[in-house]
Amino acid sequence: MPFEDILVAVEEPLGFITLNRPSVLNALRTQLLDELSTALRDMERDARVRVVVITGAGEKAFAAGADISELNALASAGSGAEKARRGQGITRQIERLGKPVVMAINGFALGGGCELAMAGDIRVASENAKFGQPEVNLGLIPGYGGSQRLTRLAGKGVATHLCLTGEIIDAPEALRIGLVTRVVPAGELMNEAKRIATLVASKAPLAIAACKRVINNGAHLSIDDALELEALEFGTLVDTEDIKEGTRAFLEKRKPAWKGR
Repeated sequence: MPFEDILVAVEEPLGFITLNRPSVLNALRTQLLDELSTALRDMERDARVRVVVITGAGEKAFAAGADISELNALASAGSGAEKARRGQGITRQIERLGKPVVMAINGFALGGGCELAMAGDIRVASENAKFGQPEVNLGLIPGYGGSQRLTRLAGKGVATHLCLTGEIIDAPEALRIGLVTRVVPAGELMNEAKRIATLVASKAPLAIAACKRVINNGAHLSIDDALELEALEFGTLVDTEDIKEGTRAFLEKRKPAWKGR
């Protein structure tokens, strides 16, 4: 289907989604979120795509937040809660996607944009990236999962500080607190994102999907329950063609030819 708010491309084995509203700093209006959800479903079904890369159009923003005009039009507690659930649904879709998602973050990633970025599996930022949850400046709180993912990524103290003050931090600080995993010069952002995504795509696809599941699902469990989850996923992989291929390739000193089964 044709998209208006995003750009979609496949360069096997990578799929690319670009938030494409640069004139409004890629603000996350409802239409954009709907298109993003559709594109993610398409890429999950596309056998050519092993890793998805999401970025923002232009040099100023990954996504500067939700569309403020839509927030201003909310008329009731019920409509507000539904708005939050819609955004949360997108971030959960990214987390639950059976393929890894690399976020290439350029410029502002504020509010909903920061929340969207945090849902990715790997976050690479350009040196000019800025992060924050400034919803308190609008009389709101983060609604797309920001209060919860920021706590899990950076700890309760950092999450409380950023959500209560609305302060914006730069890329080096985001790296220091664990919000992103790498910071590179702006001109190298997409090359580095592609490099990492290609490296991930070269690994056993069933094992990659299992890694994503145990990390995301185990993070909220007790250590004993999380370890049992890990053991079950490990055991499931032992009963696949890929482990036989991977171990044979290692012993034969060659690159494995993954089948994804």
